Amino acid sequence: MNTAFRWAFAGALVAGLSACINLAPQYQRPAAPVPASWPDAASSPSAATGSASGNAATAADIGWRTFFVDPRLQDTIALALANNRDLRIAILNIEKARAEYGIQRSALFPEVDLGAQQDAGRTPTSVRQAQTDESQSATTAGRSGTTSHIYSANLGFTSYELDLWGHVRNLSQAALETYLSSKETRRSTQISLVSEVASDWLTLASDKRLLVIAQETLASQQRTFDLVAQEHTLGASSGLDYETARASLQSARDAAAQATTTVAQARNALDLVAGAPVPDADLPDASVDPVASITRIPAGVPSSVLQQRPDVLAAEHTLKADNADIGAARANFFPTISLTAALGFESPALASLFTGGNRQWSFEPAASLPIFDAGANRATLEAAKVTLRIDVATYEKTIQQAFEEVANALATRATINEQLDALTQTVDADQHAYDLSMALYREGSDSLLDALTEQRLLYAAQQSLVSAQLSAQTSLVTLYAALGGGIDENGIAAQRTKAAVR
Repeated sequence: MNTAFRWAFAGALVAGLSACINLAPQYQRPAAPVPASWPDAASSPSAATGSASGNAATAADIGWRTFFVDPRLQDTIALALANNRDLRIAILNIEKARAEYGIQRSALFPEVDLGAQQDAGRTPTSVRQAQTDESQSATTAGRSGTTSHIYSANLGFTSYELDLWGHVRNLSQAALETYLSSKETRRSTQISLVSEVASDWLTLASDKRLLVIAQETLASQQRTFDLVAQEHTLGASSGLDYETARASLQSARDAAAQATTTVAQARNALDLVAGAPVPDADLPDASVDPVASITRIPAGVPSSVLQQRPDVLAAEHTLKADNADIGAARANFFPTISLTAALGFESPALASLFTGGNRQWSFEPAASLPIFDAGANRATLEAAKVTLRIDVATYEKTIQQAFEEVANALATRATINEQLDALTQTVDADQHAYDLSMALYREGSDSLLDALTEQRLLYAAQQSLVSAQLSAQTSLVTLYAALGGGIDENGIAAQRTKAAVR
């Protein structure tokens, strides 16, 4: 027993010393391959959506129920968070990664098993005699024999690897980083989902507005055609005017039908991203004010805050996992030491199995040193290094994409007010020009073609204005998501207030 104790103490000492050895390279965060700030044009005072001294943390702290103030949109986002399949898959991936980490981490500890065994056998008397008397034939049959029983009970572990070079610890660390990456991926998926739901909801509102404009244009074209047809019947207008008015009417019918299809498709897209049919009460109408549906957020922030976005953090956890994989691959070049030990009892009689004289123990250390593997270990290490370089490029691309999202949103915000003002005045001017043209046509002072041309210009200007209004609101949604907003329902500040009250 003293020998077993000495072996156990030596094993524990070696295991303790092994904790000081780690062959994984030291992790260093790659430099962000983007400018320290966004372009000056996008960061001008007119581009800011709030105080220029704000920081991106405020965007991440704003809950989506605070950012999107329309109750119908809030209910639609809540429906999507509960039913969207992409988010559900991301959540299940977290559970899977957590389980895989638990499996890998268990290799750090010996697996202790308790076993019991019985060995029974019958030896013929002739065989026993042959073993003791070499002059007698071993094939002599005998009717009697000896039956033996051996009972044993053992507690021990088998092939427990001493992690001298950090092989097991690095594999466990890689599994942990993969798990953390899956958690950040889930957060990133939610941000994207909230942004997509809001964009689809606002797009549906915009399409409904375009449908109203198309229907109003169709009604106007119908009135014009009726007037021209009546005049043509009376001989007051030419056949050319009649056919021109009829062609414009059919074009308006086609535009209204297309707008109706677009609204139906936008509704289907919203139902898909929500993961369930959105109740009619939560759908937007054609009169929804896009600007009033969302609040303003600060945008004058440094680009370094992008490194705190969940998708960037997920890519960084992948880099850390790659580092650990390199450490595990390097450990393959060094000896592997494993231990097998057991402590128990063995007896030919079950009744006396656990008596003191029947105690037994075994201790079997084993070592293996790789000599020739045809380059397998070297190839494994090289593959791990290449994987790291690939994921570094992926990490840098993720930051570049995040930078572009914010820069594009800020660029839109820089000129959107001027665009809206210009298009609003264009619609007013075209509406006035159309009214004057129709008045002159009724008086016989202008041609029908001029009036219909002005009507087409008015319709195009109205469509452009609606498109610009949608761009204005979706740029705010994009900016909110690009700066990390949409993770919390009521915001971090609100959660801290609730915690303080409790």
